[in-house]
Amino acid sequence: MRLAKPRIDIGLSTNAVEPLLAFWQGEAGARFDHVLPIRRGQDQHRHDVLGSVLKINAHQAPLPANPPSGYRELLIAREGLGAPQALADPEGNRVSLVPPGHEGVTQIGVRIAVRDLAAHRRFYGEALGLPEERPGAFRAGESLILLEESPDAPSDAQMQGPGWRYITFQVFKVDEEHAGVLAKGGREALAPVTLGTTARISMVRDPDGNWIELSQRASIVGSLE
Repeated sequence: MRLAKPRIDIGLSTNAVEPLLAFWQGEAGARFDHVLPIRRGQDQHRHDVLGSVLKINAHQAPLPANPPSGYRELLIAREGLGAPQALADPEGNRVSLVPPGHEGVTQIGVRIAVRDLAAHRRFYGEALGLPEERPGAFRAGESLILLEESPDAPSDAQMQGPGWRYITFQVFKVDEEHAGVLAKGGREALAPVTLGTTARISMVRDPDGNWIELSQRASIVGSLE
């Protein structure tokens, strides 16, 4: 996968946004950028985390009580720390502030619980084409994906529900990247679609059904052609 931005983004969903905003902007140190209206009843509060976007999606309608996805923890490198600091926001979404270099995290890392480590290593290494730094640790530019085999990982993770729900890769040509993932065994969740003049996006799913957004954003690549 050819990344247009050398960092991944991550999104969560909530019905009670204000306590989460206080936590993420306060304890976690995320810098608020702007609110992006997604659709009627859903606003996305976008925050900068070392060049990655933390997307806090505020939904007016009650979210379905689906089980958590495989996305379990956000790790953020923080200068001046001597040891990791494990935190959780008011809804239990986990984040750890870590010394740069901890577990290989120099910017952000995303920890993913998976049912079958070998299957996910094939998916991230072959379907997504990310380099594997060590078994189960995949580099996406400055960001790191950490896979951990776990018996409570989902078998069919859903996009709708509270908590961590998806990650985003910014790419140059979403149609090409989407087709490439499908050709190498990835599952389609959303065929490429253009969102006005902002972006052209698609969604694919990993072996446990976790949702992954591929985004060709005009502000990054200059064109949606």
